[in-house]
Amino acid sequence: MKCPRCLGKGFVDWEDIRRLNKQLKWVPAPCAYCNGEGRVDKEMLSKVAVDCTYLTIDLPESEIEQIKNGEEEAIEKGKQRELFIENLIQFAEKHLQNQNLDAESIANLYMETEDETAPFSVDKESLIKYIQGVIEFKRSNFN
Repeated sequence: MKCPRCLGKGFVDWEDIRRLNKQLKWVPAPCAYCNGEGRVDKEMLSKVAVDCTYLTIDLPESEIEQIKNGEEEAIEKGKQRELFIENLIQFAEKHLQNQNLDAESIANLYMETEDETAPFSVDKESLIKYIQGVIEFKRSNFN
């Protein structure tokens, strides 16, 4: 059947990202759900949610297959990654709204409070870039 994530194009574009409410979580890229083919087996729909945030094309092939096979450990890792991203977005929003901090200040504050045992981490440069994207997205939605 036609892939419900990319609507058969084999590529997830900004329209798909908005439709699936994955702004700040995905960027346009080949579709990981159908592996860029535009079609999926109906069985896939029962194994993996179309909007599974973690299933992206930049994962190692073995991890993509684990998710597509419904392996619990991979699914749990994906849920934890999504929670990490959600918390990061909320952290940035909070400090933007309450203190009107810029991306670098928010990143510095985050790096100071980040738990060293956290399952996911990010380098400072990438963090600043991501938080800038959050700020731009939030400001564009306010206008």
